[in-house]
Amino acid sequence: MYADPCPNPRPPARPANPVDGPDVIAWYVALGSALGGVCRFLLGAAVQQRTSTTFPVGTLVVNVTGSLVLGFVLRLALGTPAISAEMRALLTAGFCGGYTTFSTFSFETAMLIEDGTYGRAALYVAASTVLALLGTFAGFAIARVVLGAARAE
Repeated sequence: MYADPCPNPRPPARPANPVDGPDVIAWYVALGSALGGVCRFLLGAAVQQRTSTTFPVGTLVVNVTGSLVLGFVLRLALGTPAISAEMRALLTAGFCGGYTTFSTFSFETAMLIEDGTYGRAALYVAASTVLALLGTFAGFAIARVVLGAARAE
């Protein structure tokens, strides 16, 4: 229900323009993703270098700030017509998506909690965490097989 944080629930404020549409929105998302990815890299590395721990503090900071930005932008965008669909796509699916997908996970969980569906929220958190970790370990295993096959040749 909350998988796409970018849909525009309001009709367009201006007449349809032949250059508007999904193809144009995709370019806004692409630009935002590029900016978000660069910011994730720079901030995560800067924070991690300033700590003397192997705990992923840089990633934690990125995940928390990405969640903060997504929550702010979506609440603001859905509460006022001040942010266009293009800017919302650039900032949410684009910037926050490139910066951290954890922000979308946090937003969706918060929406389930705000809707009063605490059991579904808990299930979503548990399933997302466990399945993502299983996916990571499965990726490790597949990579080991591929690397082993490449070495055997």
